[in-house]
Amino acid sequence: MSASSVEEHLGLAAWSADGDGIGGLLKVRIEDFRVEEVASAPALDPKGRFTAIRVTLNNWETNRYLSRLAKACGISRKRVFSSGMKDKRAVTTQTLVVDAPQSKVERVEIPDTSIEVLGRTHQKIGMSDHDGNRFTITVRGCCDSDGSPIDGKEAMRRVRELLSGMSERLGADAFPNWIGPQRFGATRPVTPEVGRAVIEGDFERACDLYLGMPGANSADDVAAFREMWRETQDPKRCLEVIPRHLGYERGILEGLTKRPDDWLAAYKSLPPSLQLLTIHSLQSLTFNHALSGRLARGLSLVEPALGDLVAPMQSNGRIDVSKMAEVSESNLQRCRRNCRLGRLAVTGPLPGSSSAMAQGEPGEIERQALEDTDLEDADWHVPRIPRLTSSGTRRPLAVPFRSFSVEEAPELPEGSVSERWDAGPSEGGLWHPDGASLRMRFELPPGTYATVLMRELMKSPLDHY
Repeated sequence: MSASSVEEHLGLAAWSADGDGIGGLLKVRIEDFRVEEVASAPALDPKGRFTAIRVTLNNWETNRYLSRLAKACGISRKRVFSSGMKDKRAVTTQTLVVDAPQSKVERVEIPDTSIEVLGRTHQKIGMSDHDGNRFTITVRGCCDSDGSPIDGKEAMRRVRELLSGMSERLGADAFPNWIGPQRFGATRPVTPEVGRAVIEGDFERACDLYLGMPGANSADDVAAFREMWRETQDPKRCLEVIPRHLGYERGILEGLTKRPDDWLAAYKSLPPSLQLLTIHSLQSLTFNHALSGRLARGLSLVEPALGDLVAPMQSNGRIDVSKMAEVSESNLQRCRRNCRLGRLAVTGPLPGSSSAMAQGEPGEIERQALEDTDLEDADWHVPRIPRLTSSGTRRPLAVPFRSFSVEEAPELPEGSVSERWDAGPSEGGLWHPDGASLRMRFELPPGTYATVLMRELMKSPLDHY
């Protein structure tokens, strides 16, 4: 699948503002992408059952770290609670609650991480319990659309111009709430296709896709492993060549080695959160296509039209879907006023077995999005894994960002850089080693993607994020 066709498939082929982007690459250095969770610490009590901690991770996938932490504490992964998944190639800080004695947690040592023990608490935390995330992101190798480098002054001008265009179209400090490429896999968009197989009850295809679907820019050893699986479907042979870091794939293969043809058990070897992510990823396809459809028709993302579903906006930028209302002739002006004031948000579909859909022109766009993603007749019930059954929900089409700043960043210091930067620009790349570096800071609500805001400013191919 070509880069442009991947973007079309994921519904990420449109822009909210006209103008040239700054190009460039993210995550050239791990330190170039920093995420700090904005959240109040759980209420502390020396007699609390749980241990509250603040962890800083350097180049760790959140799921893998939580499993490692649980193992170090001698407890089940289900007894470690977090409010969100963070980027892997990044420095991230977040609060966790661990159902283990404080003395045991204090003794944990895991490479490239640090743990600050906050104290004991009676409170668990759940997904999106935090108020948002604070980002510090450096873009390197800014360039023109022809690949020639641009300097810091020109890059800064383009950022301000694009922000101004977004403000005119969406309102001050708002951007389209796309679901970012990391939800799907930017170079190997396998996650939604695995989810599609799951809701169809085809766990053999789900495992086959997860193991064998090829991706762009894969390392040679990864590409060779996936090719061997596609050619042989022999778990024992594939275990002999699988790269060490493909832990989830290894778990599937080991399951098939012990219980050949038990595809359900093999799929369930994936962490429960990753299993659920495959369903969410499939729903996200429809949302992105619905958002793209609105932009294509010139329909506002922030001002409702007749038939839209609007929901109250909470202080942390999330919506209360239990209080959604359909926009009608009688409440149109009131809804538009409250949307302009940030009290209400226009929503788009994350489809499920009983999800609400808009009416009128917004409803036409949403039904087309379901057709475009081949989900108009989907049955979202998963009887063999009931917890994966989804009733569906709604998501704001646009969200605010706060405290935005941009400045020129220092030149690339000595130290480790990504293999991609070392290799230099390839055909279709939109970055240049002599281009400027910009550092941007901003805050986003929980459940939104910094890479999506950066995409609006960079206008680079998806694999640059």
